[in-house]
Amino acid sequence: MSPRPRQFDLIVFDWDGTLFDSTALITRCIQAACGDVGVAVPSDRDASYVIGMGLVEALQHAAPGLPRERYPELGNRYRYHYFAKQHEIVLFEGTLAMLQALKQRDHRLGVATGKSRRGLDEALNSVQLKGVFDGTRTADETASKPDPLMLVELMDELGVTPERTLMIGDTTHDLQLAANAGTARIGVSYGAHEPAAFDAFAPLHVAHSVGDLHDWLARHA
Repeated sequence: MSPRPRQFDLIVFDWDGTLFDSTALITRCIQAACGDVGVAVPSDRDASYVIGMGLVEALQHAAPGLPRERYPELGNRYRYHYFAKQHEIVLFEGTLAMLQALKQRDHRLGVATGKSRRGLDEALNSVQLKGVFDGTRTADETASKPDPLMLVELMDELGVTPERTLMIGDTTHDLQLAANAGTARIGVSYGAHEPAAFDAFAPLHVAHSVGDLHDWLARHA
């Protein structure tokens, strides 16, 4: 039997909360940073909501009462807490096997993330994923989600059209990014946002575990 034709040539993943199990840590680091600079500490829900945004946009939402000139201070405190703890983060179980299976079917793989370039590169090194991804974009080198630019840049770099591209993420920012870029999209319910919020973006599927996502991609991607 001949292999099933690919529906998508390029599959782009969000990082935190989709491949990397970092949602709780990011939430705690945002809260700790707010406490350090003396602004109201956001709830778990409000702090986790900003995951996937660029740092400036995230800080605006998490600490709306903080004067803009103090954003660098808040950002530095967040980075302090995050980099002190990032070694504790791990890939969701089954992620490596899923990525390897996609590579074996000759899918191009990408990452579009609200992380900084430094943060993503350190994470890629820490989990020995160098060479797995064909292209990556971070919020500090292009427009932040849900602006479509980072996804458009990846498609241009890898020579893939929107019709042959699939975006996968755990937040409404990820799915709005995909909608703005004209690509198909999948939500995952095990990250930062409640999956009921995904309905407005018409995802092809909402995966409730990495195993669920792996199975769907094997059958449909």
